[in-house]
Amino acid sequence: MNNKTSKLPQTIMFVAVIGFLIFTAVISICVGQYSISPEEIAQIITGGLKGEMSYKVFFTLRLPRVLMAVMAGIGLGIAGSVYQTIFKNPLASPDIIGVAPGANLGAAIAIVFMGASTVAMVSGAFTGGIAVVILVMLLVRVLPGNTTATYVLAGIVMSSVSKAFIMILKFFADPANELAAIEFWTMGSFASVTSRKVITIFPIFFFSLAGLILLRRQIELMSLNEDECRMLGVRLSQIRITILALSTLMVASIISITGLISFIGLIAPHIARMMLKRNNFAATAMSGLIGAVVMVISDTLARCVYSAEIPISILTTFIGVPVLVYFMYQQKENLL
Repeated sequence: MNNKTSKLPQTIMFVAVIGFLIFTAVISICVGQYSISPEEIAQIITGGLKGEMSYKVFFTLRLPRVLMAVMAGIGLGIAGSVYQTIFKNPLASPDIIGVAPGANLGAAIAIVFMGASTVAMVSGAFTGGIAVVILVMLLVRVLPGNTTATYVLAGIVMSSVSKAFIMILKFFADPANELAAIEFWTMGSFASVTSRKVITIFPIFFFSLAGLILLRRQIELMSLNEDECRMLGVRLSQIRITILALSTLMVASIISITGLISFIGLIAPHIARMMLKRNNFAATAMSGLIGAVVMVISDTLARCVYSAEIPISILTTFIGVPVLVYFMYQQKENLL
């Protein structure tokens, strides 16, 4: 009875957050330069309004964009929680092992040398993110020791190198076109999302997410110190590499489409842990849901608050910081 009672608030929180996510997703589909009413959405889903403008806007623009925002929020939120758990660092995010700077470098190379085409930028960003993380893994093998601190240091090194190369590319880039494209990509946007792009990255996203779910017990155990993990039978090196590879693959697939999106991977895990008052895989799953809610709200505002679309990272920061400060204030006794 006590066990069921203790699980009830957590279940209610999950149901509430999922319900709020669905609500925000429906609102996001409805609003924009061409509005769609909830009644029209119901008719479209049931097979009506074929050939109408609402039907075309729904399937061509709104649905792929909202699905991509949900996927991006879930992926970045879960990846941020996983990074913070295995690195035992509350400030860990996709930057910490180089995936974000690597993707940024790959996109910058594509813009300068192959033109700012969508295919080139997506391919360059995905390749760059994966390549930098592979270099991090190789650097860890060369450095003495194989601890979480070694991975953090290797990630900082490769991130710094990536940023240095990006600055070089910016220096030689054409200020009118290439430099502007690089800067805009680093601020993130869902403007170029299409159903084809969503379908392309979904298998990679799903494979990575499923792998992390299957390894949820190992992820929870890695919140302990390394000696305790080994005593419990966890093969630290192999499991750490596998978890990092899956998380990186998921993040790279997302930001190769959306560009860099800041703050979601950092704040969502903190908010989830403060809500659930625990640090287990349930908090990791909640991190994904919180990330999705913040992302959908941010994307909706990006399309509606100004005549031109606002870069998504500006809004995720302005939305995320007050929410995080509020929860920190509510939980200040626990944080001291």
